[in-house]
Amino acid sequence: MHLAYSSLRNINENDQSNKPSFTKKARQLRYQGYQAACEKYQNEIATIQQYLPGWKPAFR
Repeated sequence: MHLAYSSLRNINENDQSNKPSFTKKARQLRYQGYQAACEKYQNEIATIQQYLPGWKPAFR
């Protein structure tokens, strides 16, 4: 899952001035990509959730 969204987030998350402002369409596309990645890796997510109940990949 890290691969699915790591390229979409800022390198320095603490610096608010570098955060891009996404359009509604861009946010929608990013979320659809996140959902597709979660669906693709659902077996791996289920395995992690056996050890960490309720864990979900972060969406940023």
